Order: sequence, then structure tokens, then C-alpha cells
Amino acid sequence: MKKTDIKAIARNVIKTEASAVALLESRIDDIFESAVKSILECRGRLIISGMGKSGLISQKIASTMSSTGTPTYFVHPGEAIHGDLGMITGQDIIIILSNSGETSELIQILPSLKKKNVTIIGLIGKHGSTLANKSDIFLDTSVEKEACTLDLAPTASTTAALAMGDALAISLLELRGFNKENFAELHPGGMLGKRLLLTIDHLVHSGDALPFVHISTTIKETLLIISEKGLGITGVLNDDKKLVGIITDGDIRRGVENNYNNFFEQPAKLIMSKDPKTVKSNTLALSALEVMEKYSITSLFVFSNPSSDTPDGIIHIHDILKSGIR
Repeated sequence: MKKTDIKAIARNVIKTEASAVALLESRIDDIFESAVKSILECRGRLIISGMGKSGLISQKIASTMSSTGTPTYFVHPGEAIHGDLGMITGQDIIIILSNSGETSELIQILPSLKKKNVTIIGLIGKHGSTLANKSDIFLDTSVEKEACTLDLAPTASTTAALAMGDALAISLLELRGFNKENFAELHPGGMLGKRLLLTIDHLVHSGDALPFVHISTTIKETLLIISEKGLGITGVLNDDKKLVGIITDGDIRRGVENNYNNFFEQPAKLIMSKDPKTVKSNTLALSALEVMEKYSITSLFVFSNPSSDTPDGIIHIHDILKSGIR
């Protein structure tokens, strides 16, 4: 097979699936809105069910719903007809997925769902099918053809169902006022959670680890403090213990190169950089990193008490990078 043939096949798949999704736009109507409102007003849980490929799409939609503020779980229809129907209550709403609209396992659970007075939202790919007719709210996910060259394997149809599920999930997200912080709280172990939740107070060096010298401390003693604390930097305090400058090991190296007389016996204020950059302890680690990158610095002194002149912490760029937010 020629490479050009492979490209043509792949491009046709993308084109077919894109067309299937595009068709859904005209189906976002009052019926869709009623589906969203029904879920929003549900006093129980949202349940999603489907068989085969539709079952896999159902699980993905359930996962998206749950992570965006709509508690949802997947119930396998094959297990439901053997006892898992007990997981569903009359306060719940169920979304069923089926391209044919004749999935036997879903049809078998309909009488029990109706008996419990469970609202059924059907993402169904065939008008007039059993499941379309039995759904309280029917959302049309039909496609003109599958992307499969045999027009058999679920491809465009599963993509359309997933897109409709996403449309429901994001509509609910907006109506619930679900924001980035809410999302991060549900993803504390992930990168996004860390980026939106991790503050530097969990990463700072404090107490005896803090490097400080007085403005009159000799550069020799300053160098020893920098070496002892191992952060490559020290803060410089005045008589009132106010942070008035910083000295890095680079500052000392440049001072040596300038050939000052009796350099190591000179006071720290000779080579300190004034007006050091600082942050509050509740600053997001990501924001602190952005400050460091903006000013090309590797450390920030940290204040947990805004009224204090003396910082009670220091954060190094390596501490932030080790946290995994980048």
C-alpha cells in the first residue's frame, strides 16, 4: 500500500468524524436544555450505562462528569440485570448510550427503571428505536456513516456520543459555577492540582535553615553563612532586623574580581543587592516560580506575617521544581 493511500484513508477518517460531530450542533435545542436542567436538579446521582464500545464511552463521560462537579458513576447493564439495579434509586437519573437503540441488556433494565420512576436520558443513534422511544429525554447522536471503511466498526458514532456527553458535562460545569480551584481539589495528585493548589508555605526553608547576616558582618563571615546554609544566598538585615538586601555567592565572586582592598574584611552592605524580591507565604508555587523566572533569580525570601520586617522563610527554585509543577 502506498503512503499516499494511508494518508488518504486517515484523512477521510478525521473528516468523517469531524462531520459527525458538526451535525450535533443543530441538535443542541430545548430538548438538550431540558436534559441539562434535569441533571442539575437531580437529588440523587447521575448514572451512565452502555454496552461494548458505548460502554467505554459511557465510562469516559462518567469520569468527565465526576471531575467537573457532577457526581456520576457507571453501571454495566450486564451486571445491572444480575443485581446491580439495586445501586439505582428513584432519585437518580440515568443516561443510556446505544447507537442501534436496540441494545438488549439496556432494554432488559428499562422496566425496573420505569418502576423506580428513574428519569432516562437516551444518547441514541437511531430514531424510532426501542431505546429512543422509551427514553424520557431523547438526544439524537445518529451519524450519516461510520469512519470505518466497512461502515461497521463504531467510530464516528462513538465520537459523536462522546462529544454529546462532553456538551452535557461542560454545560453543567458552567451552571454549577465550577471553577479551576474546584477542579484542582478533585485532582490533588495531578499536575493541575499542584499548579492550582500548592503554595510555597509547604516548601519553604525556615528556622535555623534561614541564612541571615547583619549589614556590618564581614564578607568573610557572610561567605561562611552562605556555605553553611547551602542555598547560595543570604539575607542582609539592618539594626532593626529589617531585610534590606541580599548577597549571593555570585556577588562575592564578582567582588573578588573587582579587587577591593581587604575585600573579605569589608562589611556585607558593600556588595549587597538592595530591595530584594519577596513573596507572601500563601503565594502559589507556580506564581513564585514565575517571579523567579521574570527577574532571573533563584531564591525568594518569604513573609507569613505582612506586618513583619523580617522574613521567616526562603524558597529556592529547586524546591519548586522538585514539587513537580513543571
